[in-house]
Amino acid sequence: MAARKIITTQVAIMGAGPAGLMLSHLLAKAGIESTVIEIRSHKQISETVRAGILEHGTVNLLVDSGVSERVLREGDRHDGIELRFHGESHRIDFKELVGESVWLYPQTDVFLDLAARRKADGGDVRYSVTDTTVNDLEGKPRVWFTDAEGVEFEIQAEFLVGADGSRSYCRRQVPEASRTQYFHEYPFAWFGILAEAQRSSDELIYASSDNGFALISQRTETVQRMYFQCDPKENVAEWDDDRIWAEFRSRVNGNGFELKEGPVIDKMVLPFRSFVHTPMRHGNLFLAGDAAHTVPPTGAKGLNLAIQDVKVLFEGLESFYSNGSTASLDSYSDRALERVWKAQQFSYWMTTMLHTPTDAGDFSRARQLGELNSVVSSKHGMAYLAEAYTGWPGAR
Repeated sequence: MAARKIITTQVAIMGAGPAGLMLSHLLAKAGIESTVIEIRSHKQISETVRAGILEHGTVNLLVDSGVSERVLREGDRHDGIELRFHGESHRIDFKELVGESVWLYPQTDVFLDLAARRKADGGDVRYSVTDTTVNDLEGKPRVWFTDAEGVEFEIQAEFLVGADGSRSYCRRQVPEASRTQYFHEYPFAWFGILAEAQRSSDELIYASSDNGFALISQRTETVQRMYFQCDPKENVAEWDDDRIWAEFRSRVNGNGFELKEGPVIDKMVLPFRSFVHTPMRHGNLFLAGDAAHTVPPTGAKGLNLAIQDVKVLFEGLESFYSNGSTASLDSYSDRALERVWKAQQFSYWMTTMLHTPTDAGDFSRARQLGELNSVVSSKHGMAYLAEAYTGWPGAR
C-alpha cells in the first residue's frame, strides 16, 4: 500500500458548506493557510435546495470581504415581514423600527459564490472525500482522508475546525465527559413546497391560524417556496396539489387576500429541533455552525449563526497568527454561544408564538392570539422582533 501523502497547513477545515468556505476565504485574505475537505460533491451541495434569509451583517461580510456582490444584484432586499392572524396582516417595518433590512438569497447561491471565490483564489478545497478520521485534537491535529481519486492523505495542522453540519463527525470526537448537549424537539414539522406561481407578496408572511401556521415566502418571479405546519410523520405522497392549496388557503386567505397558486413541483416534510453543543472548543478543535447548534427555521437564524461563528473564530485565529495572542481563541466558545443562545430564544419564541399547539385548547389559542396582539400593538414589541430578525447590534 502506498504511503499517505502529507499536506501541511495551518488550519484544517472539515466541511465545505458556507461556514467552512467563508472561514477559508477570510483566512486566505489574512495570509493564513487552510485546507478544506468535504464528503459531499460540489454538485450535491449546489443542488440541495435550501432557503436563505440573510441578516445585514451576513450580507456585509459577503460583499466587504470580496466574496461576491451578486447578493446585491440578484437577492431581494426585504425591509419588513407581515404577521398575519385573524385573517389580518400586520407589517413589521424593519427599516422604520431598527434601520436595517434582510436579504432573500438562497443558501445554495451563498455556497456557489463562496466556492467560486475559493476556486478563483486557488484555495485548497477537496470535495467527495471518504474514510475521514481525526487524531491528536489536544495537540497538533491530524486528519486522514481518501480523495475522490482514491489517494490517501494526511493533513498535519495546528488547528482543526469542524464546520461539518448537523451530523458532525468532528463533534462526535469530543469526549462525553468534556461536553454538554442541550436538545429540544418540537411536536410539529413544516410541509414545504416549491410551486410554479407568481408571488403572492413582496415580503414574507408569517400566518397563525386555528388550522396551524403557514409561511409564504418567495424564490423567483415564477417559482415560490411555501410551508405549512404539519405532523412530523406526514407522508407527502398523500398530498396532491388540490389538497395542498386547500390547506394553505385555510391558513392564509381572508379579508381580501388570496394566494396565487400553481403546479407544485417539489414537496417535502422538514422536522426541526433546537440543539446546542457546549463548549464549542475542545483542545485545538473548534466547532462552527450546525456542527455546534441548530435552530428551528422560524427565526431565519441557521446560516447567519454559522457565518457569525466564523467571523468570531477568524478574529481569534488572525490574532494568534499576527501577534501570538491566544486570548480571542480562548474566548471563542463563550463569545459565539452568547449569540447562539439569543438566537435560540428568538427562534423558540417565534416558533411557539406562531405555531398552533398540537394540544391546543381554547385557553392556549386565546393566549397565543393575545401574545401576537401584544407584539403588533407595541412599538417596543415590534422593535424587539425587528432587531432580532435582522441581526443584533454588533453583527455588522
